[in-house]
Amino acid sequence: MNIFKQFYKSTHSPKDIASFRSQGIGKTILYVFLLTLLSILPTIYYLSTMVTSGIESTKSVMNDDIPSFTIENGTLSAEADVPTIIDKGDFSIIIDPTGVITNDDLKDEVNAFALLKNEFAVATGGQIDTYSYSMLEGFMLTKEDLINMVDKVDGMKGIIIPSVSAFIFLFSSAISFIEISILAWIGIVLKNLAGRNVSYRHLWRMAAYSVTLPTVFFTIMSALNTNVPNSFVINWFVEIIILFLAIKEITKEKTTLEN
Repeated sequence: MNIFKQFYKSTHSPKDIASFRSQGIGKTILYVFLLTLLSILPTIYYLSTMVTSGIESTKSVMNDDIPSFTIENGTLSAEADVPTIIDKGDFSIIIDPTGVITNDDLKDEVNAFALLKNEFAVATGGQIDTYSYSMLEGFMLTKEDLINMVDKVDGMKGIIIPSVSAFIFLFSSAISFIEISILAWIGIVLKNLAGRNVSYRHLWRMAAYSVTLPTVFFTIMSALNTNVPNSFVINWFVEIIILFLAIKEITKEKTTLEN
């Protein structure tokens, strides 16, 4: 049976999942990798969209809204006599060369980036982190420098997005193998409850296919950008139930003959 037919069968047939226990471990490992790849596709899509739109928004704001400025000798100077505040809904950008705005004024900002007279500050969820311009002693930073930096990042997004996606895939694959291994250990308890004599290696193969249905479900929810309450509990509950049903599909007589 090819791997795509196995995928289809694994979404609804514990009997077929039980029959996959005797196949080669290589095919099962390949299946786990493909299932992991499927599960992270929404994440990679949203990552790509976020990076692309974020860069374009940043370039637009810097070119059209932010006044020219220079940071030199630990001080911000700009072509503005009053603070410039750019509100982007859930994010604010503040340019203040006058010294009127202080860190305390940023406490009410949920998410904000501020270039103040002697330091820059980042406000996130009510927490404010500040960094003195003295760190740039001996260097000069201008609006054009920042625009050039954003342009370089924009040119590198063809490398950044695949690299981050590859890391997500490797990390998610590692988590999947750990999850399947734990589920297989739980399967030892389940096979005793069901009165079946199944080895751990067979349980591991069955566990790999038992995670298919919840993986598909949560992938669809992720694609729809929909939060599922108690997703951790639901995921494990469904996986355990499917594995238990698959174990029960193994006849005692057939298991005894195999062993």
